[in-house]
Amino acid sequence: MFFLFILSSALQLQAQIDSVAWGTHYPAVAERQIVETKWRYTYALHLESNTIIHQAKENYEYFLHFRYDYRFEQYLNGTMSRGPWSMQGSMLTYQFKKIEQFEIAHLDKQTMVLEFSQPNAKGSYQYHFVRVESKDAPFIKPANELPDVIVERMNPGERRRRLAARRKKRKKKKKNLVDQKYISIELIGGGYYGGIDPVLRDYIYIKSNGRLVKEFKSAQKGLIVTKKDIPRNELEEFAEFVESKNFFGMERIYDCEARYCQDRKQTKPSPVPLRLSVAYGDKKKVITIAIWGKDKYNTQYVDYPQSLDYIIEAIQKMAHRI
Repeated sequence: MFFLFILSSALQLQAQIDSVAWGTHYPAVAERQIVETKWRYTYALHLESNTIIHQAKENYEYFLHFRYDYRFEQYLNGTMSRGPWSMQGSMLTYQFKKIEQFEIAHLDKQTMVLEFSQPNAKGSYQYHFVRVESKDAPFIKPANELPDVIVERMNPGERRRRLAARRKKRKKKKKNLVDQKYISIELIGGGYYGGIDPVLRDYIYIKSNGRLVKEFKSAQKGLIVTKKDIPRNELEEFAEFVESKNFFGMERIYDCEARYCQDRKQTKPSPVPLRLSVAYGDKKKVITIAIWGKDKYNTQYVDYPQSLDYIIEAIQKMAHRI
């Protein structure tokens, strides 16, 4: 009896460990790999038995779109629904039926696998998706949006030459960065969605090598991509400035605390949440502000440290400087 008691206790403990460990056994996924991607569901798999339990056939259509403003769109058999989405590491939060959290088990340019478990079911399950172009998805595309650019395939000799040149350049840059602290900066969203020419995407990414990429997309002007190089010394000064403002000690989310702020979320033009991610050495922080800055009436709806405005302003200055 004592042995059975010990065995039962061990099994319960292992179940608790397995429950806590779920959601941590896949590598973290960069948020930029998800933003503005569209997917079509293909089949569902029971992981432990490796059994396909459902397939998308002619009478079953499920499409998924992760928008730049942290809203998702999903189309299920003729019904469209929307809601918020977020990411942390490999965990993806959005609601589909009664499931609210998935783990990204696999993601590349063509396929995505979302894993989940259910309280009343044994084992884990996976939804498998394939990536689709805008023209093949049922989501409404603005009439004035520019068409997707199709790049012609280059000849094999030219391709090999360019790849060799890129490898040589990357190797040289990597050698120069060996003794330097890793720096990564991402700024996306902010402002309000609406007006004559609503903004569809506002994204700034600065790599550790100083390469800055800014993507700005509006309904009428389409996508504008700007690329430039930020000097390393300036990048390090910015990272030290961020650290001096206690960025890595701030809260992860700054959201509404007052009723009038909640009401503003439902009023047009709709506020677009701002997401700021900064990595410096072994430190990394991602901060979300539900309504950033002040509106045209000079009202600030969310209470957050003013130093965040200084950091955001510095990033925007680097991106807009000629």
